[in-house]
Amino acid sequence: MTSVAEPGGPTWLATSLTDPLVKPMLRELGHEYSTRYGKDAHYELSHYPTEEFEPPHGALLLLLEGGEPVAGGAFRRYDATTAELKRIWTHSAHRRRGLARRVVLELERVAVERGYHRVYLTTGPRQPEARGLYLSTGYTPLFDTAADPETIGPLPFEKRLPPLLPLSSPSSPPSPRASSPRAPSAPPAPVAVAAEPPVPAPTATAVERKV
Repeated sequence: MTSVAEPGGPTWLATSLTDPLVKPMLRELGHEYSTRYGKDAHYELSHYPTEEFEPPHGALLLLLEGGEPVAGGAFRRYDATTAELKRIWTHSAHRRRGLARRVVLELERVAVERGYHRVYLTTGPRQPEARGLYLSTGYTPLFDTAADPETIGPLPFEKRLPPLLPLSSPSSPPSPRASSPRAPSAPPAPVAVAAEPPVPAPTATAVERKV
């Protein structure tokens, strides 16, 4: 397991399905699926091998607050360039805080690091909040959004991921440049003017320009 703390609060934990911290996710997802679709959700939650959600091709992330999971999600390899999102979950006591959106964006970030260029997913026709989440985070529906979802079945979405930009080393700040001192100009020839001495030559100065 690896964890990364966000500044000022929650912690991202990369773990596996065998971690006891994942049990609340699986329990609530199972209840949600069974309640909405009237059937046992055990098959949906167990028919993918555990290792499909582990590196190098998969990932399972939990968002922890005070050491307890409040949201999470996973992805698995769909094909050589595509990750499939699964198990997007927000704890029932922490909804309407935008946590699912944070989970999706963090999974996308990790997928890019793993070399994926595209994300694919499906959600059920009786989960309008999930449909709204994916539409609001830039996913393209691969179905007729005007059709009755019940006539479609699982609703597929996809999203193209941005390329992973290489980390650039901090560039050295430009050093101040001073302009070259101007060569002294020749004094003007004295002009005879009654009762006035010749005008003295200007003194040469170096001018510095800050950049």
